[in-house]
Amino acid sequence: MADNDHQEARLVLQRRVVKIIFFSLLLDLLAFTMPLPLFPRLIASFVEAEKSHGDTTLLSSTLNTIRACRTALASWRSTPSSQMTVTSNSKWDVTILGGILGSIFSFCQFLISPVIGRLSDRFGRRPVLLMTMIGNIFSAFLWLTSTSFGPYVLSRAVGGLSEGNVQLSIAVISDVSDPTSRAKSLALVGIAFSLCFTFGPMLGAWFAMRSPPLQATKLLGIGLNVYAVPALISLLLLLFETLYLAIALPETKLLRNAGKLGSKPKSNHVNDQKSAPGSSFEQRQLRLRILAQVHTAFLFFFSGAEFTLTFLTYDLYGFTNAQNGRLLGFIGILSSLLQGGYTRRSKKPPLWFVKSGLKACISSLVLLSVLPFLRPEVGERVEGTIDRLSALFLYSAAAALAFVSASVVNSLNTLASLECDEDDDDDQQSTGARKIARGKALGDFRSAGQLGRAFGPLFATGLYWTKGPSLCYSLCAIGTFAVFFLTNQFNHLQPRLPPTPVHPKKLQ
Repeated sequence: MADNDHQEARLVLQRRVVKIIFFSLLLDLLAFTMPLPLFPRLIASFVEAEKSHGDTTLLSSTLNTIRACRTALASWRSTPSSQMTVTSNSKWDVTILGGILGSIFSFCQFLISPVIGRLSDRFGRRPVLLMTMIGNIFSAFLWLTSTSFGPYVLSRAVGGLSEGNVQLSIAVISDVSDPTSRAKSLALVGIAFSLCFTFGPMLGAWFAMRSPPLQATKLLGIGLNVYAVPALISLLLLLFETLYLAIALPETKLLRNAGKLGSKPKSNHVNDQKSAPGSSFEQRQLRLRILAQVHTAFLFFFSGAEFTLTFLTYDLYGFTNAQNGRLLGFIGILSSLLQGGYTRRSKKPPLWFVKSGLKACISSLVLLSVLPFLRPEVGERVEGTIDRLSALFLYSAAAALAFVSASVVNSLNTLASLECDEDDDDDQQSTGARKIARGKALGDFRSAGQLGRAFGPLFATGLYWTKGPSLCYSLCAIGTFAVFFLTNQFNHLQPRLPPTPVHPKKLQ
């Protein structure tokens, strides 16, 4: 009976903490996604403002380098310029610069994620999370007050070095959830991503049409960014999130160490993780390394294809921003529905979702590689229109990408968290047994993924320009197939899987 009361108390705490984390992620990711559609026009405004400074500014030097690379890439192209227009359109210089800013953000996360993970193991999740929130607030303030390109780049770098919310949210959820419910709880992280990447850019575009009151600008006595209103909204969201976390979020790592979360797999499950085959420290370290390799390679190819998707629709069909927005919105909404209605409720193991998502990614990339052969000739094409067969291929690929977004990364996070030790760190000192600290392991794992996300778009864009979209997506499909082959190693390494739950009545 006491075990049942203990389990019920743990479930109540788990639900409360997961709700807190989910709400904070919505605030954090809305603040992150709001500026995404503004990058091209934001950079264009900096170009206009810095015209009088000549080629001496950071922005001018960067754009000149991009143009030189574009010219060099154009000379190596195998696709006739009459068929592909992207290299002759200077607006893509600004778009690529926006992609580079995203790569800077991801590379900064690659550098800082292991540090954040280790700090959270030592000092606790809550204080480190609040510390990173202060950095995010400073980043939003730099954006709000940036009137030139240099300070804005600094704001992106500070934001990348401070973004620990996602990684620490995964650690917190892993702290309070038992292995049987972890995949379901971690799926909420993916749902938050899908919702915010669907609606955040729309909110950013809507707020961008509003101008701050002139009196407020004079009262502050400082220059404000051309998109000061969305910057201010992002700042307010982050301030509210920080206050909310400071008030509502308990320290989950200390609670577990104090025995208040009480993970008791022996009394609540048929099989015990510690007795599972291949659960030695060395085996788990090996599996974590393979998971990190899968994470890096997958995001390298997936983020590259994702970034070039709007290039493809513009080149082939002359899609407008609104049409591309509808396409991306379709992917985001479908991904949210899949995560909330299928992947979160399914009883299939995480590894099954990883492999299924990789298969869907390969299928999507193959469909995208075929699209250039289906388009009408340039003289017969009407800008902004798409024939039925091409639309079928395009939206089938988009639906597959939605399933990929709903399955692979969340399941990889679950698998990585299952390789960590469930009991507290103090046992390591008392028993001498080597343990895998959750914060460190998840920090290293996220760092590996961000490395792929930092360089994937640059690789795919260069390949797209030099060899055309068909070869670009074909090679990405081949690369993803290699990633799928890498996951087959788990069949031989016997990964830790969630134990089989027993109904509480059977414990009485």
